[in-house]
Formats: sequence, structure tokens, C-alpha cells
Amino acid sequence: MHRGIAFWVFWAVGCSSLIGQSTAFVIGGGPSMGFQRWDNSFDRKPLFKYHASLAIETIDNKEDRSSVFAQVGYHVRGSANRFTFFQGIGKPLLIFKEEFQFRNLVLILGAKQKFDGEVGSKYFYSIGLRGEYTLSTNLGALAGSQNPLVQIYYPFEGAVNRWVAGAFLGGGIELPFSELVGGQLMFSVSPDFTLQYNQPPIENVIDPLNPGQRTRIPERRIRNVTLELTLSLRLLRKVIYE
Repeated sequence: MHRGIAFWVFWAVGCSSLIGQSTAFVIGGGPSMGFQRWDNSFDRKPLFKYHASLAIETIDNKEDRSSVFAQVGYHVRGSANRFTFFQGIGKPLLIFKEEFQFRNLVLILGAKQKFDGEVGSKYFYSIGLRGEYTLSTNLGALAGSQNPLVQIYYPFEGAVNRWVAGAFLGGGIELPFSELVGGQLMFSVSPDFTLQYNQPPIENVIDPLNPGQRTRIPERRIRNVTLELTLSLRLLRKVIYE
């Protein structure tokens, strides 16, 4: 509970520091490509999903060279397995796919540096720190759909870390549509500092492949890296002091 309170306090502090000046409200979303490091290797295929976000960002009415922002969003992290089987001449390929999904509520506090482009546009890069809370996963349904002989080797809900921290790195372009409305296109990468999944070794487990014998489930540690393309609408709120 105390972590949940800290999460929203973090968001409130970030927003409150922006309210007294000109700001932009940025509503965005787009496709995501998730990767996961399982133990010591990236041995899974990308997970193609989506994300959506809402941000509030400072605006400098004179030069607008830099800004700070607070962003909250919904992001699907994870990875996938894909296999293609050849069934014979004249028969369609058999495609097998399974996805490991972690559906996270994400808070980012960051800063942006801007550079002038053509026709009022601005190029930018941004950096920030992320805090995430895992709302749900599909691990229970995924393991339950598999052959009982291999279920024990799948990740399970009990070892999921609900709280995750990481970095945010992005870059893109801002495009003005009018004085108070604009668009933004950004590519970003979000590597995790902490583990999304942390399962210690489990000893003395009944071996489903060898009845009457025992086996050991090795330690499993999973960390996320996500690439995202975000198309956003920017709504400006200008504060003019007289």
C-alpha cells in the first residue's frame, strides 16, 4: 500500500510543479515491441503490442528550448515464442505462438531538450525515470493451456515483481498545427533497472517427465526492454503574465 501511495504522490508532485506556468497536455499512443532478458540471454521473440499515455509538459513562451514533464500510461511489456512447422508439400505452414504479457501502469518524470526545425517544428530528445506497477499478466492462463508435462517450467504469478523501475530515452519531432494545437512523433526505448520476474531455485519437485523421480526448477530472472513508437496530440495552455 505504501508503494501505491508513493506512486501517486510522485505523480502529484510532478504535476503540481507544472500547473503555475504554460503547459502542454500530450495525449498519445501507438505500437510497442517488447523484449525480455530471461536469465542471461535474450532467447525470446519480440512481443508486438500497444501503449497509451497522458503527459503534462512545461512550455517556455519565449524560447521553448527545454521542458520537464510528467507522464502516466498503460504499457504491455513482455516477449513471445514463435515456431513455424512444415507439414508437407501442399499443406499450409503450422504457426505456433505464445505471449508472455505484463500489463503495467507506468509513471515517468523526465526532461526534454529541443532544437529548431523547419516551419515551426522542433526536434527533441528526452530522458526520464520510470516507476511501474503490474496490473495483471497472462501467465496463469498461459501455463494452464500447456501440456501438464511442461507447466512447471513456465513463469508463474507468484514470482512476478509488481513494482518495477527503469529509464526512459526518447527522441522525435513536434509539429505545430495552430497556435494551441500540435502533434508529436516520438521513438523511445525503456530498459528496466529492476527485475519484472524473480523466481529462486525450487528444489525437490515431482518430475512430470519421469514419474516417481524428483527434479529441480532452476532460478529464473526476467527483465524488460521495450521499444515504442508514439503518435501524440499536443494541446497547449498558455499562461501570460501582465
